[in-house]
Amino acid sequence: MNIEPYVSDLERQIDVEQEARLLAEWIEFTENGWPDVVFSPRRRTAMRPRVAWPDVNVSDAIHDEDLMFLQQLGQCAGMLHGSSEEGTLTGQLLWVRANYGTGILPTCFGAKLFIMDRELNTLPTTLPMGRDAISRLLDHGPPEPSAGLGAAVFHFGERLAGIMRRHPTIAAAVHVVHPDLQGPMDVAELLWGSDIFVDVFDQPERVKAMLDLICETYMVFLKTWYDLFPPPLAQYAVHWGMLHKGRIMLRNDSAVNFSPEMYEEFIKPYDQRLLAALGGGAIHFCGRGEHFIAAMTGSRELHAVNMTQPELNDMEVVFANTVDRGIKLLNLHPEATAAAVREGRDLKHQVHCSGSASTTVRHASA
Repeated sequence: MNIEPYVSDLERQIDVEQEARLLAEWIEFTENGWPDVVFSPRRRTAMRPRVAWPDVNVSDAIHDEDLMFLQQLGQCAGMLHGSSEEGTLTGQLLWVRANYGTGILPTCFGAKLFIMDRELNTLPTTLPMGRDAISRLLDHGPPEPSAGLGAAVFHFGERLAGIMRRHPTIAAAVHVVHPDLQGPMDVAELLWGSDIFVDVFDQPERVKAMLDLICETYMVFLKTWYDLFPPPLAQYAVHWGMLHKGRIMLRNDSAVNFSPEMYEEFIKPYDQRLLAALGGGAIHFCGRGEHFIAAMTGSRELHAVNMTQPELNDMEVVFANTVDRGIKLLNLHPEATAAAVREGRDLKHQVHCSGSASTTVRHASA
């Protein structure tokens, strides 16, 4: 497949000045200089494509790198196009990634990829290897970054680097997001299976040894990635179109199953190791996290938190352990943002809200 006509049209479509202004606003927010109650940036002008980008199924893109490029670059074209009507242009920075799902690091260890039914149009995961495989993994030591899905990730990256050399406007405006490597405990659960929630009690040292190995593998993988794509903004990274300080976005979805004490013992030290090695960063979690948010935000060099489902959390507990500690909340849901503004909660200029949030917050403030 010839993807060059699409790439060339994206190069034409990008308004360099508009993207530079948007980036400057993100940096201003990140450096605590944004004056508004809530940070809700937005492009001002829709830039329309001249080609019809295909709607690419996620499962198809896993198996076809050309489709992966059309999927990832096509989302950039969509962000630029939006609509000229108020409220439909977003303030996401343009971004792409090697979009192979949560199983990237587990497949490096030998986990088998599990592809969802095509009609679900969602990313794959991996099948657990089970507790009996853990001794073998520990004996083997860290796998090569190019093992498993790593080969596809780095081939995508090398080809993307070539595209950016030929298209300097894309290189200047489109941010390359590091692959989804999850967090150490998330990877451990994917490899170990649900038995890990018993084995943290029955075999705690073995679990910690596996977490050590995952951290070692994680750092080698990201070093290899950043050798290919050195962060152009030095002290910042972009994830899901959002800028944050540091160079890593960890995931802590498994953490919802742990007590605060277990979080302190089995999650925080390993996250801290990665944050320290990569100049700090941000952490994402889904679901209810109010019970571990204090432990999480006690991590050094944690600059931002991205959470979903605020309705499942006591948001005052979340605010007290994020914005009150100078830690950004990225992409907080508009309803939760508007409720906080309406109730007079001081968000201390630390909350980003995307989409139609600016309209929501204006109405809440009126």
